[in-house]
Amino acid sequence: MNGRFAGQRAVVTGAGSGIGAAIARRLADEGARVLAADVDAGGAAKTAADIGGTAVTLDVTDPTAVHQSLGGEPFDVLVNNAGIDDFGWFTDVPPARWRRTLAVNVEGVLACTQAVLPGMQARRYGRIVTVTSEAGRIGAKGNAVYATSKAALIGFTKSIARENARFAITANCVAPGPTETPMVQAIRDRGERGAALLAAMVAGTQLGRLGSPQEIAAGVAFLASPEASYITAETLGVSGGMGLGS
Repeated sequence: MNGRFAGQRAVVTGAGSGIGAAIARRLADEGARVLAADVDAGGAAKTAADIGGTAVTLDVTDPTAVHQSLGGEPFDVLVNNAGIDDFGWFTDVPPARWRRTLAVNVEGVLACTQAVLPGMQARRYGRIVTVTSEAGRIGAKGNAVYATSKAALIGFTKSIARENARFAITANCVAPGPTETPMVQAIRDRGERGAALLAAMVAGTQLGRLGSPQEIAAGVAFLASPEASYITAETLGVSGGMGLGS
């Protein structure tokens, strides 16, 4: 690796497993000092130990805790990765479930971004990369609330990019397609119904396979790097061509 994050401080939310852990490792491998944040204390600690970083137990739905954990030190890179999924036909999803999904996937991103922005503005440098989903761009049958939350992140990112360009801060999204993560394993565990859903997800890609967390991490690392200095307000699909449709 070329050390393009040497001397930089990065925070990755949802870093305890899956895509978040892969992102944390990729940034650390390229020289960043990484704060691995996750609501799962054990997961955050394991990632931090694996990459030589530090860990913080963080519930992104608690704005006070977020500001206390992230607002007190400068970060060069913020990766908003924490998120949850909740499958179900929209007519079957009670308000408590959609509020939880929106709280984690949307409000959590707002809280983390607001916490780190003042420090980035003061230093006139920053990279904010938010992990959204192709579901936020093309919709998702049986997953309307999740798709809604991910679409909201794209609009938020464009707005933050506009507001902060004058500080040389860029804000972009990465939109994964179906990726081999604990979330996908939970779909498999649903038996025949889960297998059918997973097959449909894979069929929606052009490459006909699941992505790996490391492939998503590569896209995030590029947008978080100094090399992406002229890219802002964009969404990079890392989805095997899922955005093209079947």
